[in-house]
Amino acid sequence: MTQSKFDIGFIDRTIRTSGLVLLIAFVFGMYSFGVWESLAFFSGGIWGVVNMMFLKDLIREAFTAGEINTSSVALTALVKFPLLFVAGYFLVTIEMFDIKILVAGFSLILVVMVLKALGRLLLGIDNKENNQTVQKVI
Repeated sequence: MTQSKFDIGFIDRTIRTSGLVLLIAFVFGMYSFGVWESLAFFSGGIWGVVNMMFLKDLIREAFTAGEINTSSVALTALVKFPLLFVAGYFLVTIEMFDIKILVAGFSLILVVMVLKALGRLLLGIDNKENNQTVQKVI
């Protein structure tokens, strides 16, 4: 079994894909489910995307090969944890938002991440031999 390095671009692609899925779901959800349900899912999804962006930055800054910039790590942690979780609390307390739909929006980015990882696994994109074959075809 070969070991491969984790590509941080995977997180960026997941964030972009989740944003696109959120926009499409928002438009079609307003027509199919109503404004408040669609807005609840969209708001929860945006919260999940912003949370993942801050988490990615925090991990990138805290676990570098070189010297760690502690002020940058502290600033990112101070923005991520209190402000983002207070915003999540206020989203949960909005009476018009159904909590189940909001939680589905919160976890959308995780679903997108799992589906993207399964797609890479099933297509064999991370295999060196398979990757070279795909590049030759393209």
